[in-house]
Amino acid sequence: MEKVNILMATYNGRRYLRQQLDSILNQTYSNFRLLVSDDGSTDSTLKILEEYEAKDRRVEIYRQQKNIGIIANFEFLIDKVRSDYFMFADQDDVWKEDKIEKTLKVLEETDSDLVYTDLEVVNSRLKPIAPSYWELKGFSNKIKKYNNFKSLYLNNYITGCTMMVRSKWINSFLPFPKNSKYVLHDYWVSLVVSQEGKISYIDEKLMLYRQHTNNKIGSKTKSEELKTLDEIRNLFLEVKIEHFKTFIDNEKIFKEMEVRELNKKALQYFERLKNVKNFNFSEWGLFFKLYKYEDFKYKMKNFLILNMPFFARIVFKHMPSKQSEKGM
Repeated sequence: MEKVNILMATYNGRRYLRQQLDSILNQTYSNFRLLVSDDGSTDSTLKILEEYEAKDRRVEIYRQQKNIGIIANFEFLIDKVRSDYFMFADQDDVWKEDKIEKTLKVLEETDSDLVYTDLEVVNSRLKPIAPSYWELKGFSNKIKKYNNFKSLYLNNYITGCTMMVRSKWINSFLPFPKNSKYVLHDYWVSLVVSQEGKISYIDEKLMLYRQHTNNKIGSKTKSEELKTLDEIRNLFLEVKIEHFKTFIDNEKIFKEMEVRELNKKALQYFERLKNVKNFNFSEWGLFFKLYKYEDFKYKMKNFLILNMPFFARIVFKHMPSKQSEKGM
């Protein structure tokens, strides 16, 4: 039996698919199976996949009869895993040739349950945008200082397409939360595993993370597209409210009662902030408890925008929207 299953969800991905398939099939580590589920593509994606399936027995294709969405598609694929470890793969990136080999080596040598890496961010033509995704998003310090459940609780910094996970955890994190725009499959896997398992990272960029107009999930945050501070604030609140609603609706994954109670308090807190127009100095202790593991700049920017919107409008009057928030 192959040691690693690689899970790829495809949908109308013909433009970049060949490059990604080649980068996976030409890995230095070869004992894997590539499980691909196509979500009703209307372009030539399936034709390309069938071509690769015919020439490489490691490729196994599944065809969805109707479009079920990326999260459900990955959930479908996880149910097909028959290996010790699994990895997620996007249809439009490019893996460096030793990605599997290096990730597997660290996972086994450290006896970890989940290992992830940094990424190099590139444009549609694979030209560099940022040498480090972690640095671009402001994650590096948090990862290197903490790298645990508590530091993941408010903000995810583990990108799904960099993960390798022990398959024994599958029953713990399935099913994925439904209808959540901000708590996605990679975040959910990370949260579950990090509570009782060991997570490790490789401080290397083992893939090219391609950004283009059709990205479902990319390096650019929604807040970077907004123009006014009020729009940014509303988005911050929308994200955090859905975040904690999702946690409460799926509270069984949280092992500690203290965390379950914190989820409820956090939801009430962010709901109340919707009505704050100028200043809010109540429950500042709860804010700093939630943001304890975030870096100082991120923490203070969020505190001003969420709790002191009147003052924040003055401070950030000339703030370019692209500097608003690096990761929700």
